[in-house]
Parts: sequence; structure tokens; C-alpha cells
Amino acid sequence: MTEVMKKKPSEGSKWSEYHVAFDPNDDDKATEIKLCNFARPHMRAFHCSWLGFFIAFFIWFSIAPLLPEIKKSLQLEKQQIWTSNILAVTATIFCRFLFGPLCDKLGGRLLMGIVLMAASIPTALTGVVRNAGELYAIRSFIGIAGGTFVMCQYWTSRMFTKEVAGTANSLVGGWGNLGGGVTQIVMGSALFPLFKTIFADKENPASAAWRTVCIVPAVVAFVWGFILMKISDDCPKGNYSKLKKSGDMPDVSASASFRSGAMNLNTWILFLQYGCCFGVELTMNNLAASYFSEKYGAKTEVAAAIASIFGWMNLFARGLGGFSSDKMNEKLGMRGRLIVQSVTLTAEGVLVFVFANAPSLAVSVTVMVFFSVFVQAAEGSTYGIVPYVNPPVTGSIAGIVGAGGNVGAVCFGLGFRQFEDEMKAFTLMGSCIIVSGLLSLFVCIKGHSGLVFGQDSDEVKKSRETTLQVPVPDEEANN
Repeated sequence: MTEVMKKKPSEGSKWSEYHVAFDPNDDDKATEIKLCNFARPHMRAFHCSWLGFFIAFFIWFSIAPLLPEIKKSLQLEKQQIWTSNILAVTATIFCRFLFGPLCDKLGGRLLMGIVLMAASIPTALTGVVRNAGELYAIRSFIGIAGGTFVMCQYWTSRMFTKEVAGTANSLVGGWGNLGGGVTQIVMGSALFPLFKTIFADKENPASAAWRTVCIVPAVVAFVWGFILMKISDDCPKGNYSKLKKSGDMPDVSASASFRSGAMNLNTWILFLQYGCCFGVELTMNNLAASYFSEKYGAKTEVAAAIASIFGWMNLFARGLGGFSSDKMNEKLGMRGRLIVQSVTLTAEGVLVFVFANAPSLAVSVTVMVFFSVFVQAAEGSTYGIVPYVNPPVTGSIAGIVGAGGNVGAVCFGLGFRQFEDEMKAFTLMGSCIIVSGLLSLFVCIKGHSGLVFGQDSDEVKKSRETTLQVPVPDEEANN
């Protein structure tokens, strides 16, 4: 049981005490992460964040392990399946651009709940699909669920200091992304066979199963979206609406926030790099089950179970990337974070080539495990850098960078759609990833060292040293 530590908040907070160490000079953000603590506001937001994104990711890709059956049932071509995959992530691009500045204005909690409830509706309607056009439409609407990633990352950035945000952001992002692996095995290897058994007396049990099974995750998403808004908070001191009314928080212009984030070159470098890690993960989520089914002749249930391994690495791999970024930041400042970024991306790109040339199913699965680890570590490393780019507009920057992941997925998806020879698509993807690792050379954040040139400013060094110390509770702080 985690020990409760009474710490008096600074003025303006709705709370009489906090349950984690915090920095009173940084809007009462937490300087530590207590995974077994669920107390409001810091750790409650942490757990609501990752679980909300987990469920969103689950419904976003709930159709993916069912695609082999949908393809047979609707008599679709391979290109039509890939078009639906591309549209599923294309819709999310616009949502992430939109949700970023809205987070700066409204906070992550409210948006997370609303989007989960909205995305659950088209998920529940999956069974009404009768042709390729309707499949395109339903997957596009479900794609708004992917936009919750922005709220997930923004929310924890509002709750934790930059020095531990790499670990916090990577954990909530990684555990949320885990939904992509869990949905493969739950939907493809558990619920789908169960529903086939339920509809065993039907003329086509498999068709009846995929047309009804998506109702289950849709109900879960709707219910959790509603609960999440009621049991958590926007930031350490409370909810944005009340803080603005009391004058403790200024109102933010969403358009001004977006402009500021979009005018920063570092935002777009991270946009490209995130496209080469999260974009790869999305591509693999769409590709893996069909790839193992077609190349190695695995049954739908077996292929889905194997494909789920890629997502299951999120249990620790993304967190490992963020943790490594934080630790290297302690030693080398921003240069340490950029080293981790470049190494993980380069290793990821090399492993794409190894995976594509695997001679057997066993070798392919083994390589995929290591490939997945570096993909997700690079994702965690990326969002260890995001909070530093321009802190006042972190929401907009998180949204733009997050959209980069979906742009990458669209581009790589088009490669697999257009090339008859999948080896060419893998070659394109691997080459792009390796090149993206070199882009860290051009990241230049004010006051921070670059990958090769420059040094952290004295102010940044001092801030890093003092923030990393656990603050002693101030008995005279205001309630």
C-alpha cells in the first residue's frame, strides 16, 4: 500500500493536500510518479489518461483482426482493405491538429470523455456495413478515437514536471497503445470465436460474429468516457472552468496557441520522427494479422494472437524509451534526450529490414518483438522532448506531433497498398525511419544543448538540478 504523504498545495488549489511530492513553483506539478496511488489530482489523472487512451485505441483497431473475415464476407480486394486502413488513420490526423489547441483552452479531461463517447457510436454500428464504401465511412468515423492520444499526453504534461514528463508521458502513451495489441487478441482470438459459437446455428456464423462483436467495446468506451469526466481533474489545482471563473487561470486562445506551436521548426522535426515510429506501429496494427495469415497461412485466430505481440510490447517498451530519455537528460541535458531519440529510431529502421527478410514464422515473430521494442521506445523518447519545445503551448505541439504519427501511417499504408511486392514497401519504410533518426541533428530548443553543438544554459542546468530534488513539504503553505 502506497504511503500517503500530506503536502499542502499552493494558493488557488481546490485541494487541502496532495499525495505526491510537487513543485510549488511549477503550478503544483508532481515531481514523482506513484504507480500504485490513485488519489486525486495527479495520479488519478495519470490512470484515467492511460485507461481512456487504452479503450480508445481498442475501439480504433477493433476491426483490424476481423479484416480477413470482413474481406471474405464482403468480397473485397486487398487494395480496398488497405484503403480502409488508411482512412482509419487519416481521420485522426485532423482530429489531432484540432484537439491540441482545444486542450490548451479546455483541458484534456473533458475532451477525452466526449471523444470516447462519440467514437463508441460508429464502433457499435460496424455490423451494418454492406460494402467497401460503408466500411470506409465507418472506419473514418471511428478514427476520431485516435485523437485521444493528444489529451492523454497533454493531461500528464499538465500534472507532472518536465523532468519526469518523459517517463509519465511514455507510460500513459505506452499503456494506452497497448490497446492495439489487446484488441488483436481479445477481438480476434477471444470474442470473435465466442460469438461464432453463439451464432453457430446461423447460415454463416463468422459473418454474424463480426457484425455483432464490436458492440462490446463500444459499450465499454461510452460508459468509461462518462465516468472519466466525473472522477478526475484538468490540472493539479482543479478544473479549468472553475479556475478561470476565480481568476486563477487566464483564458487561452486556441488559434493563437496553434500558431505559436506550428511556427516552431522543432515541432515539425518531431512531427516527422513521430511519423516514423508511431506511424509504423499503426501500420503494423493494420498489417500484422493479414501479413501472418497470407504469408505463413495462419488461421485468423492464430494470426491475430501473433499480431497482438507487437502491441503488447507497449506494456514496458514505450515507458523504457521515456525513462531512458529522462535519465539521459539528468546526465547530459537535452543532448541526452536527442541521443536516445536517434539511437532508437536508427535501430528501429534496421530491424524493419531484418523483419522483412525473416526466413520463417518463428524468426519473423522473434524479430518482431525487438522491432516493436524500438518502435515504442522511440515514441516514448519523442514525447520526452515535446514538453520542452514551447511549454505554454504544449497542447498544440503535442497535437501536431501526434498527427505526424498518423501522417506516417497514411504514407506507409499507401506504400503497402500500391506495391504488389511487400518487400518494396518494407524497404521504403525502413529507409525513411533511418533518415528520420538523423533529423535530431537539427533540433535546436532555446536554452538547451543540441545533439552535437551548444550547451544547456545556466538557468536550465539550475532548474534541472533543483526540480529533480524531492521538495520538503512546506508546513506554512496555504491550504
